[in-house]
Amino acid sequence: MDVTFEHKRTYISRNKLKDYMLKLGGYINILIAMGHIVGLFWADEMFEVTGIGKEMTELAQTHTSLPFLLTIFVAIVFFIFGLYGLSVAKIIRKLPFQKTVIFSIAGIYLLRGFGELIADNMRGTNALSETIYSIFAIAIGLLFLLGGLIKWNFKHLREKTLVEKPSGY
Repeated sequence: MDVTFEHKRTYISRNKLKDYMLKLGGYINILIAMGHIVGLFWADEMFEVTGIGKEMTELAQTHTSLPFLLTIFVAIVFFIFGLYGLSVAKIIRKLPFQKTVIFSIAGIYLLRGFGELIADNMRGTNALSETIYSIFAIAIGLLFLLGGLIKWNFKHLREKTLVEKPSGY
């Protein structure tokens, strides 16, 4: 008995891939922003878990509200990063300077991720939590970088990308 399987080509347009990457990066940043705000209800524990407890204690000695204000500022930055990802993915209205901001966000994340890994390796202090944070930063940076490259540098290739090549072709 002969059994044959008919393979279908699975295509995804570069535009959809770009949208998916930037949407995912945008939503992740908005979740990170919300996590910062919610974490303020348990600020001391959040600062300890993220490895900045000592620094925030020192900052609080200058003024007790500074750790909270800094966390709110950081949450706003993450929220803006998220909005730009969603804007380029056409989920929300177009924001100004999209190209510059998307690649800047990618650079910030990649610098943070690789910089922390390199610095920890040079100091010999490879904490698991810092390694995980760095890997997440690199992954988010790549979402923004590749999403931006697909949108602005690969316009001539935007037709269709073969994701899965059927066997026998």
